[in-house]
Amino acid sequence: MIEIKNVNKVFYQGSKEILALKDINLHIAKGTIFGVIGSSGAGKSTLIRCVNMLEAPTSGSIIVDGIDLTKLSKKQLVETRRNIGMIFQHFNLLSSRTVFDNVALPLELAGKDKSQITTKVTELLKLVGLADKHESYPSNLSGGQKQRVAIARTLLKKPAILIFDEATSALDSKTERAFQEELLNLAKNRTTLIVAHRLSTIIHADQILVMDHGQIVERGTHAQLLAANGKYAEMWQMQERAAVD
Repeated sequence: MIEIKNVNKVFYQGSKEILALKDINLHIAKGTIFGVIGSSGAGKSTLIRCVNMLEAPTSGSIIVDGIDLTKLSKKQLVETRRNIGMIFQHFNLLSSRTVFDNVALPLELAGKDKSQITTKVTELLKLVGLADKHESYPSNLSGGQKQRVAIARTLLKKPAILIFDEATSALDSKTERAFQEELLNLAKNRTTLIVAHRLSTIIHADQILVMDHGQIVERGTHAQLLAANGKYAEMWQMQERAAVD
């Protein structure tokens, strides 16, 4: 469970103050999928980066499973973050390492023995549909396959919370549909937050937040937001027209 209470985030460009988040209050129940959308600069990525304190709020509280992350020491925060997996738009794979070795790296750094590493990495690559890509290098993978490598690496920690920060923007429509199905499986027993550019990525989310100028301006399911005929519906219509063109 995630609670965001009275969160504000201020950035500075020289002496200019930019309010990226304004009085955000949000309750995210355990095991739900939340989609977050909005135009560039709306505050969506800042919001989810605050959830694991990659960005510390200027004011307010971020409470995960009853623990206020804004009150933790750096050491305590590192420990708590092990329960939160984050996948970025750029998958940060090492080009000189194979798929297997990219996923295995955190276990190697943790000093795990080779048999443990082999068992765990093989299991995860099978889970994300890359059982036949052990010896492949990132340069030989599609965008969707790279994403799956990043997901497998993140799942090593067995996180209770998964965060996707624009991680689907490089996918084509076919791969995106496959991702939607995969996401529903990965999200079982996990809380999942997705910042998305294409609305079609998050139509199956339990809740969708629409952000604008640092505020939540709409919230609901895909069907509810379409029926409301507001900003979400306008964005959906624009993207549908673009897809046809």
